[in-house]
Amino acid sequence: MKRLLPTLLLSLTATLALAQAPAGYFSRAIFSDDFSGTEFGKRWGHYKSGSVIKDGVLVGITPEGSDHPAVDSVKIDPERDVELSVKFRFLSDKAKSFNVWFDDKDYKDSHAGHICNVNVSPTGVSVGDAKTGNFRNDIYEKKKAVPPTLTPEDKAMLATKNKSFPVKVSLQDWHTLAAQTKGDEVTVIIDGKLVGSFKSEGVSHDHKTLLSLTTNQVDVQYDDFSIKGAAK
Repeated sequence: MKRLLPTLLLSLTATLALAQAPAGYFSRAIFSDDFSGTEFGKRWGHYKSGSVIKDGVLVGITPEGSDHPAVDSVKIDPERDVELSVKFRFLSDKAKSFNVWFDDKDYKDSHAGHICNVNVSPTGVSVGDAKTGNFRNDIYEKKKAVPPTLTPEDKAMLATKNKSFPVKVSLQDWHTLAAQTKGDEVTVIIDGKLVGSFKSEGVSHDHKTLLSLTTNQVDVQYDDFSIKGAAK
């Protein structure tokens, strides 16, 4: 068994290395904001959001009674491979989670043009292929029906479209998230450490044009937001 350990460790290291894009792959700056002003810049868009810029950070706020989490978004020219990086912190246990969304508002075969997303909570990270999974139009309608009309086959398919990873994200401390799409793979890195990666066909959509932060409830703050594309 002792002889096998070095081989196993080398194999694990190689697997993790392959899951991440090569150093410098996302080197083309597309957009950045350090929230040093007193209000959102012109490129920011919002949907049912009460978020504000205060004391140099973006304070994510879903208005009380809202039927949708606060969405704060940035439009970009079409990209396939793209990295969204942001510093974040959960201020209290009122902070349930936040999502990073990669969307294409011109794509009509999924609800709201959703392509893929990364959800971060204090206890875990989940990654989803929304384009061919939960937000594909027919699946979305079945889920919203009362009662839901998903078939056993639908549920089995959806189980392949999402992946979760356990993590522990301390409250009140700042952390750095990098969510990357490269080909058909989403990779998640927190504080420089690989959380995990997930492959699914919808991720390879080559027309991602809207990237957003979705704050589920309140007490999530963000700073040093940036979007980078693959070097050309």
